[in-house]
This record gives sequence, structure tokens and C-alpha cells, in this order.
Amino acid sequence: MRGPWYSNKIILFLVITLVLVIWPYYEIIRTGDVGSWPTLALMWAPGIAALVTQWITTRSLAGLGWKLGKGRYLLTSFLIPLVLCIVVYGLLWGVGLVPFAGSQLVAEVEAATGVRMSLLMAIAATLLVIFPLTLFAALGEEIGWRGLLLPQLAQRYQFTGAVLVSAVIWALYHFPAILFSSYHTDAPLGFGLTMFTIAIFGFSMISGWLRLKSGSLWTAVLLHASHNFFVQSIFDRMTLDFGLAPYLTTEFGAGLAIAYALVAVYYWRRRGEVEQHSATATAQPLTDAP
Repeated sequence: MRGPWYSNKIILFLVITLVLVIWPYYEIIRTGDVGSWPTLALMWAPGIAALVTQWITTRSLAGLGWKLGKGRYLLTSFLIPLVLCIVVYGLLWGVGLVPFAGSQLVAEVEAATGVRMSLLMAIAATLLVIFPLTLFAALGEEIGWRGLLLPQLAQRYQFTGAVLVSAVIWALYHFPAILFSSYHTDAPLGFGLTMFTIAIFGFSMISGWLRLKSGSLWTAVLLHASHNFFVQSIFDRMTLDFGLAPYLTTEFGAGLAIAYALVAVYYWRRRGEVEQHSATATAQPLTDAP
């Protein structure tokens, strides 16, 4: 006999997440802006939903991948967005398709700190202050998406299917902010939404492989935080927003969409490394402790 519907972790998690995103999305859509508190509440909705789901179904918060895992996977997770940003933005700046404006970032940091800085100092100061906040926000999402949802899907589907289902859900979670607030660029909305979705699917493939291979939630957290930080707080702020920039840069441009898609193909070709050890990859986190 099947248990009650709330014994199904995936359904329970999605229902609680849906309830928790109502208020932040109401505020975001009402104001048309992704303000700090509604955005933080939105990003932590999946995390809270996962914690509640795990407690209801197991009376424990273990089983979400709390162990750090091997350092090489954590380092890889942090470096992938940085390397992709250097390649994509560096190429675009180098060939003159978008204008480099490092002085813009320096001016913003100097205005905030009152201290004169070089570009490297401005980047370091931004990393020191902003990255911990970005890490905390990313943790909220990833406890849900890659801590609970992906491993549960991986118990039901092969790697590719689990990643694609999670990517669809993750993309839909972002769509209201893109469609009804300022969370987009000056490029046509349809173009930006398409590029963002491609990037989401590529990112999900990379993040899913690292999460299941390492058994650690923190690979997904670092990858997500590194992406948000380097794209939004560093490289976008060193790029003037006119001409082709909205089409080629930011989370809504073709540059990062193509880059993540290419890296995703590399990890998809290595899917057998995860599938061959799927029982271990999904069961190992169930023994960890928060």
C-alpha cells in the first residue's frame, strides 16, 4: 500500500516550495524589482522546503549532502564560472564586441569604501565583502535543488533524465522574475529568456554531475555562488551596457549560454562515471550529518 502523498519527498518538496515563493514573488512582481529581501526569501524557499521535507519524512536533517567531499570537486566548482567568465568576457573585450570598463568597478568600490584602489584591489575587496553573502544566498537554493531534489530524481531516472527534470523545474522557478520584473537586460525578452534557459540547462548538467559524483551539496553551492558573484558582481560591472553587450554578456547573453552548454556536453559525456555508481552516489549522502 502506498503511503500518504506527503511521504513522497519530491511532491512534498515542490508543494512547500510553491507555497513559500508566493510572498517573495508577490513583492517582486508588485514592485517590478528584485529587491534584496524578497530575492533572499525567494532563494531560500527551496532550502527551507527541503529542510522541512527531510524532517517530515525522516525526522532528521541528514541526507542532503552536508559533507564537504573531496577538495578537487570543490575547487573545480568554484573555478568553472571564473574560467568561463575570463574566456567569454575576455574574448568579447579583446575583439572589441563589447567595451571593457574596469574603471567602472573601481569607481563603484571606491565610492562605497572611500579608499582609492587599483582594479585588483577592487576585485579583492568585492570578493571579501560580497562573496560570503552570495554564498549564503546560493546555499538556500542548493539545499533544495541539488541537496534534495536531484538525488531523489536520480533514484528514479538515469543521470540525464534526473538533470533535465531538475533543470525544467529550476528554469520555471526563475521565469516569473524574468517576465515580470527588472531581472533581464535590454535585449528582447524572448532572446534573453532563451539564452538564460540554455545556460540553466548547461549549468544543471555540470552541477548535477559534480553533486552526484562527489556526494557533496557544497559543490553545487560553490558553483552557484561563484557564478552569481563573478558574473553579476565582477564581470558585468566591468562591461559597459550598450551595443551588443545585452546580447552577448550577462546571464541573458549568448556568451555564457554557449560556454555552459559546451562544458555541459563534456560532463554529459562522462555521465557513465555517475551512473555506474548511482547507488553509492545517491545513498552515501543519506548517512551524513548536518
